[in-house]
Amino acid sequence: MSNATDTFAACLRGLDVPGQVVEFGTEVPTAAAAAEQLGCEVGAIANSLVFTCDDEPLLIIASGAHRVDTKHVARLLGSGRIRRATPEFVQDATGQPVGGVGPVGHPQPIRTVVDRMLADHPVVWAGAGTKHAMFPTTFDELVRITGGLPSEVETP
Repeated sequence: MSNATDTFAACLRGLDVPGQVVEFGTEVPTAAAAAEQLGCEVGAIANSLVFTCDDEPLLIIASGAHRVDTKHVARLLGSGRIRRATPEFVQDATGQPVGGVGPVGHPQPIRTVVDRMLADHPVVWAGAGTKHAMFPTTFDELVRITGGLPSEVETP
């Protein structure tokens, strides 16, 4: 395993997450690529997407089958406008690259929203801090380890 993957796996162990990090021979930067590698539905991929909200990072863990409705999420949070973060902002906020952001392992905790539709899948796969690695988890575990708010991320 790479150093970044080892560090992420240690973070998961510290959070009592039983799932093991899986490394791939190629990048899996999109939900479709990850689902193809794993042989699962694209909806079972938990995309960790970073946005800016009131000048702070906001992590939205969305099903790979969904597009995030930022206006809906802003209303839900009672916040200002939510915008997609730049790759530099993502790297600074998470310590991880776009396409490989995990739900945890960031330098500081990030306000998080977790897509309720992930609960439809008994196993979901989330990024493990690099574009080459993921780990199996569950919706409930994602909510627990991130302290995230379970919510719809698409307009209902």
